[in-house]
Amino acid sequence: MNIVLLSGGSGKRLWPLSNDIRSKQFIKIFRDADGEYVSMVQRMYSMLLSVDPDADITIATSKSQVSSINNQIGGIRPDGFESGSKAKEIGISVEPCRRDTFPAIALAASYLYHVRGVRESEPVIVCPIDPYVEKDYFESLRLLSDHVAGTDVNLSLMGIEPTYPSEKYGYVIPEDKSLFAGVSSFKEKPDKEMAQKYIDQGALWNAGVFGFRLKYMLEKAEEILGTSDYKTLFDTYDTLTKISFDYAVGEKEPSIDVLRFAGEWKDLGTWNTLTEAMDEAAIGQAVISESCQNVHILNELDMPVLAMGCENLVIAASPEGILVSDKEQSSYIKPYVDAMDGQVKYAEKSWGEFRVIDVEENSLTIRVTLNAGHEMNYHAHEHRREIWTVTDGTGAVCVDGDVRNVAPGDVIEIPAGVKHTVHAFDTLRIMEVQLGTDIRTYDKIKYEINRGWYTETQP
Repeated sequence: MNIVLLSGGSGKRLWPLSNDIRSKQFIKIFRDADGEYVSMVQRMYSMLLSVDPDADITIATSKSQVSSINNQIGGIRPDGFESGSKAKEIGISVEPCRRDTFPAIALAASYLYHVRGVRESEPVIVCPIDPYVEKDYFESLRLLSDHVAGTDVNLSLMGIEPTYPSEKYGYVIPEDKSLFAGVSSFKEKPDKEMAQKYIDQGALWNAGVFGFRLKYMLEKAEEILGTSDYKTLFDTYDTLTKISFDYAVGEKEPSIDVLRFAGEWKDLGTWNTLTEAMDEAAIGQAVISESCQNVHILNELDMPVLAMGCENLVIAASPEGILVSDKEQSSYIKPYVDAMDGQVKYAEKSWGEFRVIDVEENSLTIRVTLNAGHEMNYHAHEHRREIWTVTDGTGAVCVDGDVRNVAPGDVIEIPAGVKHTVHAFDTLRIMEVQLGTDIRTYDKIKYEINRGWYTETQP
């Protein structure tokens, strides 16, 4: 099965655990079989492979999310191949900027053909990366893929059997109640009364899942965007019209059918809906007294949170801030978050993660964690100097070509303009103090460094 997972979103509705880099799909709130916390991305990836171990997976995402995906799944590079990794067959179709779902899907289809070498005759399934689903969802995706491979229909959708008259989703009205049925019409997001009328007509929620042969999407890219060439699409992506796949293709395609799905499917887009899917009421250092009712706490800070005598609350804490909200009111969070400073204080990187600990006028203190076997880019900063103090683990640093081992207690001073990097032999933690009058995240110049530069110094 060729599957494209669409990973987007800015994460503002789940502040403070999400931000412009860390969207909801990267928040670790679910338990896996080993009892470890995993995110929606990790959960979906694991279940997909359990249904189809040979699935050819591509993730379509923005550049800002590549590091988080790499960190959580591992072994991913923008070219889609990395040897020696369980994720070596995963591809990444990077969107240079946001242009809605049709340009994203067209770019991913071109990526499959021109970069991954997928044949034009192969079926492709596109779906969001962030719904809360069970394994039967992926069984249906495989059924949809088999259907696309064996039918003359140009486009096949998945429709979710509604559980209530939602105003958040578009609707697909099938011609009959067959497992696969022709599509009678599409309906935009309605009010509650109209949604109920659609449901009475047998309507299904539009899940944003599409199946087609690769050739069909390449032809649509040529027809609507003027080209299906990957390099051309990538280089001119910012000039493409923002348009949804439903509007550009789905609603205009006469040769179309829909697969009915009656299993569990939830859009965990707000704190209220997200907490409904949590396996436990408290995550992190948190205590909820018996006097509380319907209270959830998600705490990523290194200090405890205690709730007493509360009802219908979500409490979320991270380096970004602290949220205390009535669960119903939590869906209205976005304008308040938009009014904040927007500085990212936590992010996952391909090599590990960082957390902002303290912000002063001319200094920034960050706790950096590098995963074993990973390293930062070889880089320099023009407008700041840095002081690193190793607090845990071992590794090697390279400062202006000078390589040495480091261990807890070691201090590394890096003047402005000097090239530097660090490699972790095991999990390596560093307190990084940035000093300067113009500390900016984009003050970074990358350089090439020989692979294995640290090998001779490894203990």
